[in-house]
Amino acid sequence: MHIPKGTTGQCDLPPFEELLKEARTPGHGYDCEKWLYVPARYEEYRYILATTGQKPLICIGVNPSTAAPGDLDNTLKSVERIALGNGFDSFVMFNLYAQRATDPDSMEKEFNEYLHAQNMAAFTYILQNAGERPAVWAAWGTVIEKRAYLTRCAADMYKIGQSFGARWYTCGQRSKKGHPHHPLYLKKDALLEEFDLASYVETIGMNEAKK
Repeated sequence: MHIPKGTTGQCDLPPFEELLKEARTPGHGYDCEKWLYVPARYEEYRYILATTGQKPLICIGVNPSTAAPGDLDNTLKSVERIALGNGFDSFVMFNLYAQRATDPDSMEKEFNEYLHAQNMAAFTYILQNAGERPAVWAAWGTVIEKRAYLTRCAADMYKIGQSFGARWYTCGQRSKKGHPHHPLYLKKDALLEEFDLASYVETIGMNEAKK
């Protein structure tokens, strides 16, 4: 379990670029030729957990939990299976919001603009290095309803993705409200389906406005 010790505003948050440089330097107890882990150590937040390859599947959850290089949780094991089963050679685990919390109910209630900005810098870096028309798997489930700011995070990622010609997918049956399926409990041979993220973001944004 990971219960946040406090808000991310109370954490030391170096710029993403600084953390990326550190993560690409050997000496962190895992093979940095195989893994990209930013930050390169266990913190109250995580931007990227990825295996390296030429054709990655970028999976987007809500927020990071306890997984680390060589120590994947069941969700990440499912992400890796789906990536390989759909013809990708690697995966990138990313999240709408970077604060670690095993229970999403423990996520901070106040949106941290700086943390979000660094998370979007990380997302931009991922897309820049994912080849032509990156494949992005929306996989946050109904948990996106836990915090109002998560809708904004999805909208910002859509805008960034447009600049790189990102193709959006889901996997598994969507919820009644149209939320994409969470990776856990998907069949090992589940296939990706194209996802109209623009319409989805517009719909959930309108629903939030009505609350």
